[in-house]
Amino acid sequence: MLISDGDWSAKVMKDSIKLVTIKIVHTLIWFFFNVVIFYLLYAVSVNNINKWVWICLGLILLEVLILALFKSICPITLIARKYTDSTNDNFDIYLPNWLAKHNKQIYATIVLIAIIILIFRLFDN
Repeated sequence: MLISDGDWSAKVMKDSIKLVTIKIVHTLIWFFFNVVIFYLLYAVSVNNINKWVWICLGLILLEVLILALFKSICPITLIARKYTDSTNDNFDIYLPNWLAKHNKQIYATIVLIAIIILIFRLFDN
């Protein structure tokens, strides 16, 4: 069955709207985890170990488990892949390409530093 030009352009338009929506949602989730990670780093740096530190660690652990379950690929990336052929690292999120490419390494390092500080704080008290 052949697709007419009108049907094809309508599908492309729907796909691009879906991709934009996915990118917005993905960027908002990324921003949320930035708040979580940087709050964790701040809290352990000023020795303010409270329930929010443990909530942050739980949220980060949940994210790690999801990434492990999906073989280190964000499930949102898998959904976005259906709507584009782009090979850019930021095809699924509104971030600079370099940040999207190195996102996991950068934030894993920050989380590791926060956990090391937390361990020192717990043993120091």
